Amino acid sequence: MAVTSEARTHWAGSLIEGSGTTTLASSGAGEFPVTWAARSEGQTGLTNPEELMGAAHSACYSMALSHALAGAGTAPTSLDVTAAVTFVPGEGVTGSHLLVSAEIPGMDDATFQTFAEEAKANCPISKALSGVSITLEASLR
Repeated sequence: MAVTSEARTHWAGSLIEGSGTTTLASSGAGEFPVTWAARSEGQTGLTNPEELMGAAHSACYSMALSHALAGAGTAPTSLDVTAAVTFVPGEGVTGSHLLVSAEIPGMDDATFQTFAEEAKANCPISKALSGVSITLEASLR
């Protein structure tokens, strides 16, 4: 069964002086204020499209890696994944860097690296981001 998820943004004003609110409409999980300054310079307390993209990428990657590991009989005890998405004004999104720390009893590093790379290539958000560089640093705890 297909699931369609929705987010909505209300924006008022010009790009530079304006501001908006992005709402996670499907889940009702929250509203987030957004501005150009938060996107182009970074501002505490405000989000931007790239941070939201990073949230999607880290969650998707975690699910893909967990699923692959469990399918091989080595379910992880825990995974901590950060996706750092870079935005350059005038150029756009230039990449997503995945930083992964995993606890997987009995798994050696070489095998883990293979699973980590395969999850990077196959997670649906990675596929959606195929037009940008996706890098990976993965380690076992």
